[in-house]
Amino acid sequence: MLNSKTVWSPLRRVILWDFPRASWQYDIMVAAIVAFIFLTPREWFHDQPKAPHSHEVALLPSQRGMSVFWLSPALISQVPEAASEPERLAKVSAILKTETGKTQSVTRLDPIYNSERELTGYMAVAKP
Repeated sequence: MLNSKTVWSPLRRVILWDFPRASWQYDIMVAAIVAFIFLTPREWFHDQPKAPHSHEVALLPSQRGMSVFWLSPALISQVPEAASEPERLAKVSAILKTETGKTQSVTRLDPIYNSERELTGYMAVAKP
């Protein structure tokens, strides 16, 4: 029959981390912690992006009273280039409202190119 000392002694050593370094018990504890860190599903901690397309819109630092957003080219591909400038800005404003949940009035939309002149995104300047 087990007495309370034989049950609590190992548990106390685990909780207080009472194993010498380089012992097999220490190695097992470290392996268990590392396994927990890397094998625990993200859903257990509700660590998910808030918006489904959050990687397509980024809020950038800006001046007072203005908001500057980086928008992915895939997002702007929904807006026809043949549309007039006010129509295009209105459609981008609607996309921003969908993505951010806030009403923004886009005043300027500039394409952003990399050093090879490939389109990497758009810079949208908006005001609330």
